[in-house]
Amino acid sequence: MIKSLLLKLKEALISVAPVALIVIVLSFTPLVDFSAKELVVFSVSAVLLIIGIALFNLGADLAMTPMGEHTGAGLTKSKKLVVLLSVCFVMGVLITIAEPDLSVLAGQVSAVMNGTVLIVTVGVGVGLFLLLAVLKIVFRKNLSQMLMFFYMLLFALCALLMSGKAEFLPLSFDSGGVTTGPITVPFIMSLGVGISTTIGGRNSNENSFGLVALCSIGPMLAVTVLALLSKGSMQYQLPDFSIEANLGIGMWKTVLETVFDVTKALGLIALFFVILQFTVLKLPKAKIIQIVIGIVYTFVGLVIFLTAVTVGFMPIGFKMGQEIAGDGKILLAVVGLVLGAVVVLAEPAVHVLNKQVEEVTGGGVTKIEMMIALSVGVGLSIALSMLRIIFKFSLLYYIIPGYMLSLGLSFFVPKIYTAIAFDSGGVASGPLTSGFILPLALGACSVLWGESAVMEFAFGIVAMVAMTPLITIQVLGFKAVMSAKVRAKITMKRILSADDEQIIYFDRGE
Repeated sequence: MIKSLLLKLKEALISVAPVALIVIVLSFTPLVDFSAKELVVFSVSAVLLIIGIALFNLGADLAMTPMGEHTGAGLTKSKKLVVLLSVCFVMGVLITIAEPDLSVLAGQVSAVMNGTVLIVTVGVGVGLFLLLAVLKIVFRKNLSQMLMFFYMLLFALCALLMSGKAEFLPLSFDSGGVTTGPITVPFIMSLGVGISTTIGGRNSNENSFGLVALCSIGPMLAVTVLALLSKGSMQYQLPDFSIEANLGIGMWKTVLETVFDVTKALGLIALFFVILQFTVLKLPKAKIIQIVIGIVYTFVGLVIFLTAVTVGFMPIGFKMGQEIAGDGKILLAVVGLVLGAVVVLAEPAVHVLNKQVEEVTGGGVTKIEMMIALSVGVGLSIALSMLRIIFKFSLLYYIIPGYMLSLGLSFFVPKIYTAIAFDSGGVASGPLTSGFILPLALGACSVLWGESAVMEFAFGIVAMVAMTPLITIQVLGFKAVMSAKVRAKITMKRILSADDEQIIYFDRGE
């Protein structure tokens, strides 16, 4: 266990170090002016972030992934489709309602939407789409066709939203990334692996992916419908992002709120798993002890991680956005490109995804390839989002061509790359994106255009982070296909051009 923890700490250090290093280097330039207190708080938060990510990843290996796999496999072996679908629907609703990031989203739209109604509606949306994702695995339906249909439906609703409530549009797309958080992603992904592996078939590896992709569409459709039905306009007010707001009593308040949110989220998953253990699974005692230990690691890791993001990273991100935007607009896009490329390395669920992809594909898609594709995609998404803030244009100018390209590529690359790509979109837009990159955008937009423009032009950055990996990872798949074809042609050419003298004729003894 100690050896595994040390390995996770090493991985987390490699992930967080680039982000921390960039911030510290910028503090010695004229671009930003951080106080000594801000740098100390940020540095301590970076150390805590490393510890939190390491504990979370270890907990995911010990608890979240096995829980999902055993749940999926156990329910599938019961051969009762109604039970499988019912449990998955309830699980999707409960886990989504408990996701901490969703509560934050509900608080931001409370001026025009009832927070409870929003949370429950989004939860039901995720539950329904998790049910659809399970049906996709059971009946081996084409993921690309399902994604095409539901995204076309989403774009049609967006056209209606543009007629008078355009400020809600970025929020609708951001909701897809918010609800696939660090608690839900490992569980949902491993659930798909458990179901797909138990059902079997030659495409079982491919079918195990795609659950996160489908579960990301439900919230976007739900929030879009709620926006169409809501009355009034969004009156957004910037929160207090100062370091002082989260120190002293404020820090204890943040810690307690984080503990409550994480307890609620993990508690619902654990309670549901206990019920399944006594009714369906009946796992051995040793496995249950391992899962309990893993839940403890996950709990402690998430509390430390989320607290560090709130206390140290959100204030620094907001101030960086304000000061860099004041110095130069184009520089803002360059900094966004660099930060985006390294921030994704520190997202906890990304490491869970990359490990699972490498295992399921048997090394066909390596962790390094995945990380490069994600870094390039997220870096480009942040840079493009900063350009949108600078020039003030609609998110649809990115979203519609981006998703059309993504969906178009899905017909030309191996299906497993499509499934992995759309899962990666939900995973990449994790808590560090909303806790560091989004405040960066809020700070930049508030300086350039004022608080009234924040809802329409700063929000949507999470949606961009969720979209660009769909393209980069499928391009990776397209490259793999083309390379295989080139190698096959070269091999065939060598065979056909082989000289007769190179052929060995054996004496048959006649």
